[in-house]
Amino acid sequence: MVVDAVVFDVGETLVDETGMWTHVAAAAGLTPFTLMAGLGATAALGRDHADVWELLGVDRPAGEWNLAGWYDDALPCVERLRQAGYAVFAAGNVPASTEALLRPHFDDVASAARWDAWKPDPAFFARVAVLAGAPPERIAYVGDRVDNDVAPALAAGMVAVHVRRGPWGHLQTPPAEAIRIRSLDELPAAFEQEAVS
Repeated sequence: MVVDAVVFDVGETLVDETGMWTHVAAAAGLTPFTLMAGLGATAALGRDHADVWELLGVDRPAGEWNLAGWYDDALPCVERLRQAGYAVFAAGNVPASTEALLRPHFDDVASAARWDAWKPDPAFFARVAVLAGAPPERIAYVGDRVDNDVAPALAAGMVAVHVRRGPWGHLQTPPAEAIRIRSLDELPAAFEQEAVS
C-alpha cells in the first residue's frame, strides 16, 4: 500500500460535533440528551442521521449549523502528515460555509453542499479522487462512519481508515480491510506499518 494523499471527513473525524448538536437540540426544543439518544438510535438502526427528527417526532430546526471545536489530535496529525510528504485534504457532508474553517489547514477542501454530491454516493468519492489528484488506490479516506466513509471509500478503490470516535465510530464495526485507529495521533504510524506489511 502506497498512499500519496490523505482526505479527511470533517464531523467527528476532525471536529467534535457535540457543541453543534447541543445548539441544534435547543433550537428544536429538546434536551441535548434526548437528541443524542435519537442520533444514537439512528446509528444503531442503520438509518440516516437526518431521520432523527421523524424518530423523535419534531420538526428539524431551520438554519445552517456551524461546526466548531477541533479535536486535539486533528491539526497536529495534519501537520505530521504534511511533514512526511503527504498531500492532505478535507471533504465531508458539510455546508459550503465550513470550507472557510478548513481551508487554512489543508492543501484543498470541499463540501458536499458545494459539490451537490453527498456521502455515501459514489459521485462524492469520484470527486474526492479529483480533489486529491491521485488514483483512488493511492488515496486514504479517513472517517468515523463505516456507512458513509469506510465502506464507500473501499468501494471506490481507496484505502479506508476508520477512526473510532463519535457515536457512529463506536456503534459501527469496520470491515477487516480498513485501517483501524482510535486517535488521529496513530495515523502516520499506521501508514508506515501498512507500507512495511
